[in-house]
Amino acid sequence: MLVALAPSFAWCAVPLFYTALRTLPVRAACVLVAFLTVFVVCAQLRLDHRVDVDVVVGPPAVALLATAVFTHMDRQAARQAALIDDLVRTRRELAATERREGTLAERQRLAMEIHDTLAQGLSSQQMLLQAADRLWDGDPALAREHVRTAASVAGHSLAEARRFVHDLAPADLAAGGGLEAALHALADRETTAERSVTCVVDGTPGPHPLPERVQSELLRIAQGALANVREHSGATRAALTLTCLDDQVRLDIADNGRGLDPAALPARADGVRGHGLPAIRARAARLGGTLTVESAPGDGTVVSAAVPLPPIPAEVPAP
Repeated sequence: MLVALAPSFAWCAVPLFYTALRTLPVRAACVLVAFLTVFVVCAQLRLDHRVDVDVVVGPPAVALLATAVFTHMDRQAARQAALIDDLVRTRRELAATERREGTLAERQRLAMEIHDTLAQGLSSQQMLLQAADRLWDGDPALAREHVRTAASVAGHSLAEARRFVHDLAPADLAAGGGLEAALHALADRETTAERSVTCVVDGTPGPHPLPERVQSELLRIAQGALANVREHSGATRAALTLTCLDDQVRLDIADNGRGLDPAALPARADGVRGHGLPAIRARAARLGGTLTVESAPGDGTVVSAAVPLPPIPAEVPAP
């Protein structure tokens, strides 16, 4: 209407081009742009009263350029929107995958924690109570001692269960004294609870305190290895040796049992899930360490866990 009243308002057609291209379907918008272009050309010709190349070529060129720029920008925006949708969907899938992996890792951790703490305590209590039942008539004093030992093991298992619920450090570590003291407490408990195996500890504290996670995992490795010694090796003596170096810590559990053939150990498809040696190997791997088993039939078994330690920052001398 403005162009019909005054042809000098022909510039108003340019924003109408973009409005049509944005609000209408592509084919309808192109038809409207062509109609507006022809209308502008006719208005300009009516204003000049003569045929001018600029009047005939200029408006179509502007209309074509505006349509091309808008189409290119619209396609770029559509591609960007598609990329954003793909990114959002990928992030959601990644978050879901991480949640599933976290759930599986937590289940594996819980299974190993239960096996290395509560299950071992219940196994010890069962063996002690069975021994007490057999000796109750023939040797009441020894039977009562077995019952008292079973009660002590039950108390320790209760502490582990409470720690397990609250997800705190292992009970022996929470008592203070570090890994060495926890290993001594574990050896004393094993020696008292199971008369058939005498357990000793050889090791001195390192120059620097070990990280809490390393202490916790090494204590669980010792518990799992001693459970294997108690239940499967037929050994009468076990020794735990802790060696702290600048770049790694090493825990060796040796026994004088019947031994085994390391090559004949059963392999699991998942490589980490399970109990016994698979669980111990998984704990060492979580710390970036390695687990080796040295044994031969009749010569006992040595289980060694080597865990790397982070470098100790150098102390800055006082000025």
